[in-house]
Order: sequence, then structure tokens, then C-alpha cells
Amino acid sequence: MRIEGNIRLSEQVGQPVMWLMPHFVGLDAGLSRLTTLIDLACVYANQKSEIMNRALLDGRTRFGDQRFFSRQEGIRAALTELRRGRPLYYLPDMDYGPRDAVFVDFFGNPAATITGLSRVAKAAGASVVPCVTRMKPGGAGYVLAIHPAWDNFPGPDAVADTRRMNAFIETCVLEMPEQYFWTHKRFKTRPEGEARWY
Repeated sequence: MRIEGNIRLSEQVGQPVMWLMPHFVGLDAGLSRLTTLIDLACVYANQKSEIMNRALLDGRTRFGDQRFFSRQEGIRAALTELRRGRPLYYLPDMDYGPRDAVFVDFFGNPAATITGLSRVAKAAGASVVPCVTRMKPGGAGYVLAIHPAWDNFPGPDAVADTRRMNAFIETCVLEMPEQYFWTHKRFKTRPEGEARWY
């Protein structure tokens, strides 16, 4: 695992840090590498299989002092950890349904997207630092790219912030479309009156 960027940013900026981690196939490898270096908080989605859920949770928390909270528990506990200075590993680019979502463009199509990145960053006074893990060709390992913290984020408009997030993810997807988690059915929820895609 090669790390590009400042892994220690959360200790240097003087404010809470949210690691924006889009759903690329290397995300668990990137998470594992991060947890060998820093303690963080994370909100995760429960799996349908309790055995698989336990295996994933055990694997994701095996290093350091990690605090993982299921999405069903809500964001409050993770927000508390973030306000205490623990970085938050945040994956908001899934279709969670219409609740708390807005339709913003993703590759020119409306995608139900939660505004959580903007809202949580604003509530915690946090910097947002995008991170993307790329699988190298031929199974030669991974690259965890830590981008610079976003300027002027969050802004006054959570919808505009959410579109900014999607635009960033689009740029990353165009660099490696085969590595994005398309199986998550990013366009599952459709605007009222529009036919289902899947």
C-alpha cells in the first residue's frame, strides 16, 4: 500500500477532519491501512448476513482503537467522536433511498444522494479531505491517495455541496470506471414519476 498525501493531516489542521472515501473496490484496503496509523470513527451499513457483518466489522476494527457505528444507529455517536477530534471515515455515495436525500447530478442523471457530508462537516466544524484507494494493475497492491482538504466547504447550500461531492467522485470514476462499486445501484431511487432503472 503506497500512501500519497498527508496521512497526518487530522493532527495538524486544528479542527476535526472527515475523510471522504467514495465506494471504490479498494476502500477496505485503504481503511485497513489508515487504521494501522490513526484511530478513527466510521459509519457503516449492516450486512444482511450476521456472519458476514461480524466478519467485516472484526476485520475493519482489528487495528488500533476504532469506533464503528452502524447506519441504523444514526450519525450522533460518530458526530460526537468527530467533535472530540477523532477523524471520521465517511462513505456517503450510496443510494439510501429518498429519506434525507436530494436528487443531484451524477454523470448527468439525477441520483438520490444524502447531504450528510455537508451537514456533518458544518455541525462539527470539520475539514473534508477526499481519499481514494486505487487497485494497481496486475494485483501489484494499492495506492491510497489523500487529496488536499477542500476550501470553502461546507458552503451555505447543502445541495450545492452535495453536487460538489458527486462531481469529485465523477472525476475519480473517469480515472478508473472499472473500480467503482456500480453494484450498489447508484440510481436505484428515481424522481417521482420516473421509471425504475433496475
